[in-house]
Amino acid sequence: MATVLKNEINNALNNDNLTGALGRFGEAYLPAREKAYEGKDFEATREKIAQIKSHAAENMEALAQQFLAQAEKNGAKVFRAKTGQEAKEYIAKLITEHNVKSVIKSKSMASEEIHLNDYLLKNTDVNEVAETDLGEWIIQLCGQRPSHMVMPAIHMTRGEVAEIFSKETNQQLEPDIAKLVKVARENLREKFLKAKMGISGANIAVAETGTLVMCTNEGNGRLTTTVPPIHVVLVGLEKLVAKFEDVGPILEALPRSATAQKLTTYVTMMSGSTPAIDLDGNIVEQKEMHIVLMDNGRTEMREDPLFKQALQCIRCASCLNVCPVFQKVGGHVYGDVYTGGIGTILTAFLNSFEKAGELQNLCLRCERCKAYCPGKIDLPALITELRRRTVKKEGMPLGQKLILEKVLTNRKLFHSLIRTASVAQKPFVKGNTIRHLPLFFSGLTEGRSLPAVTDKPLRDRVGRSVPKGKVKARVAYYAGCLGDFVYPEQGEAAYKVLNKMGMEVVFPLEQTCCGIPASQMGAPEVAVKLAKQNIEALEKENVDYIVSLCPTCIEVLKHHYLDHFKDDPAWRARAEKISAKMVDFPSFVAQHGQDLQFNKLSTSVTYHDSCHMKRALGVWQEPRELLTKAGVTLTEMKGCDDCCGFGGSYSIKMPEISKAILDKKITNIEDTGANVLALDCPGCKMQIAGGLDAKGKNIRVRHTAELLAEAIKE
Repeated sequence: MATVLKNEINNALNNDNLTGALGRFGEAYLPAREKAYEGKDFEATREKIAQIKSHAAENMEALAQQFLAQAEKNGAKVFRAKTGQEAKEYIAKLITEHNVKSVIKSKSMASEEIHLNDYLLKNTDVNEVAETDLGEWIIQLCGQRPSHMVMPAIHMTRGEVAEIFSKETNQQLEPDIAKLVKVARENLREKFLKAKMGISGANIAVAETGTLVMCTNEGNGRLTTTVPPIHVVLVGLEKLVAKFEDVGPILEALPRSATAQKLTTYVTMMSGSTPAIDLDGNIVEQKEMHIVLMDNGRTEMREDPLFKQALQCIRCASCLNVCPVFQKVGGHVYGDVYTGGIGTILTAFLNSFEKAGELQNLCLRCERCKAYCPGKIDLPALITELRRRTVKKEGMPLGQKLILEKVLTNRKLFHSLIRTASVAQKPFVKGNTIRHLPLFFSGLTEGRSLPAVTDKPLRDRVGRSVPKGKVKARVAYYAGCLGDFVYPEQGEAAYKVLNKMGMEVVFPLEQTCCGIPASQMGAPEVAVKLAKQNIEALEKENVDYIVSLCPTCIEVLKHHYLDHFKDDPAWRARAEKISAKMVDFPSFVAQHGQDLQFNKLSTSVTYHDSCHMKRALGVWQEPRELLTKAGVTLTEMKGCDDCCGFGGSYSIKMPEISKAILDKKITNIEDTGANVLALDCPGCKMQIAGGLDAKGKNIRVRHTAELLAEAIKE
């Protein structure tokens, strides 16, 4: 990890104004968004948008030509810019030809993408290129770049804005929002009146009619597009849609997902140039409308079979709004011109692959962005692919390469090294916990303790276990690395419950790592090798079901293996059989354990939804129903499905961010007053239990399987 990025992360996490502003917005956004979507079918809407935008991407060139013809028919002049440089040169030429001295701009991320303002100031005779969106003006005054695609100054407090405005206006202003807005209005009004050119962006470009749609919450957008005699619209090819009726679903989702509004204050539709008319209805001046239809990497994205999906983005920035990492460090750290997860992908194609290669390390892969994206973009998968391409281009550190290729794929060597670690750790173990490690390992225990590696793994404790009475089904137990070598008691609890359900349980001894670490580190070839090993190990057992306590492992075996072998029919067929048998523990017990009887557990419990259990597997009701059946007093915590910050190796690579996210989770747990935290992910237990222990909190962390085994009637 580059030292510069590390410093930026630390500075952001220690900026109370930044984390406070982002945290408050993040907490307010979700309930407001939910209210805005009341009565709407979000899944149906996002399916429509995905179809509309996917079709537009597939037919991008044809739609561009159709839009050009219709817009010119409407009286606009359209210029096709292959690159950002061509776009800048065209606009600069217009400025020179019309002797423009003052330019005003409405919010436009496309102009930020090509650094238009700086170019015009350096290469033309304009005296000023003034941003008129309130947030953009604030950013311009303090010499920063936007930290959010929709709300560029979201990272700033009203006090900071008051200080900036005070300096600009040479007066002492109080941090009163209404007064600050009035000051902005007064200062910007003169700029509108003297500008000869207005530059705007657009949210949608309709090929069928040549219409541009612009959504704004401030009147500056309409002033920019109507007051100056020359209006330039800079719009990327990804904004194209085929038909006017395609505008509807996007307008339904864009404001709701962006700012939790049912509709933006202004929805402006522009079809060609508009004449200036006096009070008597006489044409005073025929205005010019120039549309710069910009490629700048978008065609390259469309031609990429994987990344063309990113063209379904409607620029709502909901992926930023729900991202736990963005809420901690903001867009100046997690982003370049475009910010957050989608910004990482856009940066790779539209600005800098090298910068994107650095930014992709910030993704926690909590899957939250995917769940909230109105364009149905699988951002976590795209970032994983970007990681793979980055590793392919730049190479992998030798140590990681050796571990992945030589150790992880050699099951016997891998397991023997873990057993060796259980002996080597003893000087640092107190009870079952490691609170401090020496030298360069010390970062692993910063803000959390670690569980000790067990001296007797699960594979040495269990094998084939037959229930009393009739066997209902034969089940293979897939432990995962943590379940086998760190938390064997969880597996023993699962065995107890499964046997009580009438299940014969077997432990395939040749099972190994599911492969997720290799995928996340950008080594898919290693993940494929591990997939083959696990498929072969599980096939030998000839079972009816495969059950695991680790949702990440389940997601990998159930879904990722199918992707690994999409071009290999023989292995794909074998992976499909494994996938069909794979099931998470709570769902399996809920479906097949209706006859289980429990003693009442006299304890208060709160529940943490792991990211992969709820969002990747869609399981969240079943564990709650089972815990209630076991007689616990269940109290829901605030942000029950907020990420805990573990993310596998993420907590090692990005310990500062991981700890900041964990601290928020621990606060929410404490606020419930519960004695026990229940969860269904060994990784989450490692993270949260370690954080609670490091803070000296007397709250037990138990897997649902452990609580059920404790309560089950013998």
